[in-house]
Amino acid sequence: MFSGISIWQLLILLAIVVLLFGTKKLRNIGGDLGGAVKGFKSAMKDGEDEQDHKRLADDDQPQNKQDAEQKAEQD
Repeated sequence: MFSGISIWQLLILLAIVVLLFGTKKLRNIGGDLGGAVKGFKSAMKDGEDEQDHKRLADDDQPQNKQDAEQKAEQD
């Protein structure tokens, strides 16, 4: 993945980022990013659940008049 970048170059880059932003700022950014990812996952799960409920409700209802007549004849 990082075939052209050595571990030393990554460590130097990390040190520069820490010096520029400071550990407290980086910790806040990490917490905010984690909260955003958690919120996104939660919203995706809620959306999937809502779609599942909608599909189940649509499956229970006849699609057109002919289906309703056939279902009534079967009962």
